[in-house]
Amino acid sequence: MPLLRTKEIRAMDVEARAKKLSELRDELMHERGVAAMGGAPPNPGKIRALRKNIARILTIASEDAKLGGAKPAAGPTPAGAKEDE
Repeated sequence: MPLLRTKEIRAMDVEARAKKLSELRDELMHERGVAAMGGAPPNPGKIRALRKNIARILTIASEDAKLGGAKPAAGPTPAGAKEDE
């Protein structure tokens, strides 16, 4: 499982991120099930890579949510508006 780059994740739209997150969680659940039943995983680092990819997607989604709602107004204030003193 190749690691997803942050550029790739940021380039995705919200629906694509949600779909990829769902796919990664399903795959992680499958890999954990194989490990729990005593099977030797073909790729021992796959679980760790899946967890990292999931964390990356959730982190970027959280950053977008915080920045999306809290962006300051750009440019000068309107002529009649009072600023906080």
